[in-house]
Amino acid sequence: MFEFALQIPKLSKSLIMHKIILIILFSVAFHLLPAQVVNDTGYIVSIGEKAPGISLKLTSGETISIEELKGKVVVLQFTASWCSVCRKEMPHLEKEVWLPNKDKDFILIGVDYDEPLEKVIAFKQQMNVTYPMALDPGGEIFARFAKKRSGVTRNVVIDKEGNIAFLTRLFNKDEFNAMKVKIAELLEE
Repeated sequence: MFEFALQIPKLSKSLIMHKIILIILFSVAFHLLPAQVVNDTGYIVSIGEKAPGISLKLTSGETISIEELKGKVVVLQFTASWCSVCRKEMPHLEKEVWLPNKDKDFILIGVDYDEPLEKVIAFKQQMNVTYPMALDPGGEIFARFAKKRSGVTRNVVIDKEGNIAFLTRLFNKDEFNAMKVKIAELLEE
């Protein structure tokens, strides 16, 4: 009845080869990109890498470096008072991560993105958290772990040797629970 003809334009062999080469080049380039670019969580660090050497000024006035924390499992919680997702996550960090582990070789430090000392102290009190908080003027510490404009509400878990062991972004309950499991595993080592 009806006859459909599939019309394929005649392509020269050189044009076909050119297209095949382009496809191969794009495929290779895509696979060579770092994982954080492919899934773009904003991180510029990866699991297994040594954590950047940073010093944190706590709201207490004390300064502590990642190097000094070797031998402990460290969680850096990037946060800010204006961040609604951070506010949602913080009570869970307090109750499910900090309180059960604070007497072990463990420390959780909230790293507040570019807010003054008075605001960070008020934020900590308002959120009723007891874990230490640190200042991050200009977001310079944050920028050692993630693209500056990629957003807070992220946790970086660092093992006892100073290597990044787990990364979270936003507050996803499954990811949060996986982080708790990873922390428990690292504390057992």
